[in-house]
Amino acid sequence: MKKPLLAAAITLLAAGSAMAQANDTLAKIKGAGSITLGVRESSGLSYTLGGGKYVGFHTEMAEVIIADLQKQVGKLEIKYQPVTSQNRIPLMTNGTVDLECGSTTNNAARQKDVAFAVTTYVEEVRIAVKASSGIASIKDLNGKTVATTTGTTSVQTLRKHERAGGIDFKEVFGKDHADSFLMLETGRADAFVMDGSILAANISKAKHPADFKIVGEVLSVEPIACMLRKDDPAFKKAVDDSIKRQIKDGSLAKLYDKWFMQPVPPTNLAIGLPLSAATKDAWANPNDKPMEEYAKK
Repeated sequence: MKKPLLAAAITLLAAGSAMAQANDTLAKIKGAGSITLGVRESSGLSYTLGGGKYVGFHTEMAEVIIADLQKQVGKLEIKYQPVTSQNRIPLMTNGTVDLECGSTTNNAARQKDVAFAVTTYVEEVRIAVKASSGIASIKDLNGKTVATTTGTTSVQTLRKHERAGGIDFKEVFGKDHADSFLMLETGRADAFVMDGSILAANISKAKHPADFKIVGEVLSVEPIACMLRKDDPAFKKAVDDSIKRQIKDGSLAKLYDKWFMQPVPPTNLAIGLPLSAATKDAWANPNDKPMEEYAKK
């Protein structure tokens, strides 16, 4: 009986250790000697150049965070894990991804499953159309086909907007942001509703950027932040402290200028999105408030 009992005890200890480590990311990455960073393939804040190379404002900011983490846990290999709007939360909660720095909105529903670092970008959801479309506002979407990306909240946001009353449009869904923009580009959709940074980035990478424009009302204001596992205060503090340092010493502002105001790969064109007043305020007053708190302003 002793061996089965010993085996059971070892199994329980291992399970307990795994559960503890799941909520102790610093111990997890220190033990592994690596950290898995969740990145996007076609976001305005994080995207791929192909060949396993990931870049963008949030990607580079995350690399700086990881450099700061190494001061606590030792040298870390960065493993880049592409995530989508659909799988980013499951990959975080199941332990596949340790830190996600794509373009995830911090909202109350998601806070039930994951935690967020302090806000690093405040997004405005807008509408992209072909410049020749004649579409200038929400009311012009009546009878049109509107694209958005599976797993995002943009079309729901559009439908809830006070000016969308009586507007009837068809929804189509891209598997990622590049796919959604392709629907607009090829005429399968009349508009693409999404975060302004994502719209601007995809337009800048289009074959003919001048053929597109961002129009209409701001549909919502959403805080974007790095996503973390819940109930891991030590890791959250380490990430937040790095972000606050980057804000304080001006390096985050320099990163923003690099990725939004200067020419960027692969097209060597500038996205051209100046730092907004809302993002400046989030940096001046670091917080992890969900978008519902922003809506109350």
